[in-house]
Amino acid sequence: MSKNILPLSLFALALFCCPLAGQAQALIPASSLCQVESTTFDGWKAERLANAWVTLDIVPQLGGRLMQVMFGGHSFLFVNPRYKGQYFPPSEGAAKGRWFNYGGDKIWPLPEGNQDEQHWPGAWSDVLDDGQYSLTASAQASGCVVHLEGPPDPITGLQYSRDIRLGNDSPQISFHAVMKNITGHPIRWSMQSVSQYNTSDPDNSQTYNHDFWAFTPANPTSAYLDQYHVRAGPADDPSFAIRNGLFTLHWLYLQDEVWIDSTGGWVAVVDGLTKYAMVERFRYHDGAHYPGKATVIFYTNGPSLRLNAQKMPELAAFNPQDTPYYMEAELNSPLVRLEPGESYAMGTEWFPTRAEDDFVTVADAGVIDQPLAASATGDKVLLSGSFGVFFSGQLAAYLYDRRGVNLGVIPLQQVSPLDLLNLHQVIQVLPSAVRVSLHLKDLQGVDRGSLGEARIAREGKGR
Repeated sequence: MSKNILPLSLFALALFCCPLAGQAQALIPASSLCQVESTTFDGWKAERLANAWVTLDIVPQLGGRLMQVMFGGHSFLFVNPRYKGQYFPPSEGAAKGRWFNYGGDKIWPLPEGNQDEQHWPGAWSDVLDDGQYSLTASAQASGCVVHLEGPPDPITGLQYSRDIRLGNDSPQISFHAVMKNITGHPIRWSMQSVSQYNTSDPDNSQTYNHDFWAFTPANPTSAYLDQYHVRAGPADDPSFAIRNGLFTLHWLYLQDEVWIDSTGGWVAVVDGLTKYAMVERFRYHDGAHYPGKATVIFYTNGPSLRLNAQKMPELAAFNPQDTPYYMEAELNSPLVRLEPGESYAMGTEWFPTRAEDDFVTVADAGVIDQPLAASATGDKVLLSGSFGVFFSGQLAAYLYDRRGVNLGVIPLQQVSPLDLLNLHQVIQVLPSAVRVSLHLKDLQGVDRGSLGEARIAREGKGR
């Protein structure tokens, strides 16, 4: 028997014992426990959280920003080279009418505008964006956590705090952001997670990455005519499309802002050149009122069309130094009325992984580039597909008959978020098996969910 074929005798083993029990130590690197240390990041005082998979650099002085996420040697976030190591207090930005875009990831309020006090100007620095945050960090049995506490802002009436957590056994990053009403009257705001991704070419920072993508599920009953709304920039921007139920953004060097009323609860950012991806998950609240109906906003930085002093059209700032290469992925909370002293919390999770530019969708346990397929010859079934996973562990094939009865679980290969998963494995099945589901069990043997299901295609029979 080929060593690549798993026999039926392994069903009992898979059903009655944990297949990872003897393998967990081999899969867990010796340095996997999360570590916290004070450091310097690009000239700023920073706090670093790191485990075997991922490194986070947080700069409390810059509005509590998460400045960088490093995974497998890949840096995801944009850091503005113009301001590295520098700090400008909010008072300086307000006095000069300037916004100091340091980069990284932060929390902002919505809606934006300057028409009244119920809108956030956002055009210049303030204490929410650039205020000095206090930071406390701790290493716990389950991992590391940093607590960031921002200064109160008398203009919006808001005060932000945020917990950033990194565990021991995966690259998963968890965020718990809180906005609090510090006034003596009711206020109404939405909270927004704003992440700036680096879209420069990884081999030449002077040009942009021509294979950079972003995705989120389109809403089939969208309030927007095209299932998305271009709020700023050319409405016919070729960057945007709806494909196979997904809003798809292929990054081009044009300034644009697009709103999507997605109900899917996730955003995926894929670098097709390096094959690295980040999935941001959020909770969609059915029936809640979102600002402008948008749950997700993408902003692409670049040149914009404007009228000059002679009222003639021209491209503004066609220069990477003035308009650097980055894209914002923005996740919005519902608009919330807060009574004096009340708070509202927004939780999000990030999953760095690997992915191809032929991305299909996000599943419970990872991303799908080529969906699971199962083709049978006799009692042998070839399982194939291409994936990126969120956790280290082991794949398992769950087999079902026509009645949906589980026929058993077959352990497959070990996997890691650091590696692209190109599945090509033969298993031996009972003749009554008609369907297979691909699951991922993590290092502790916990089922992290499915990477997809497929009907077993047999010779001479349809699917």
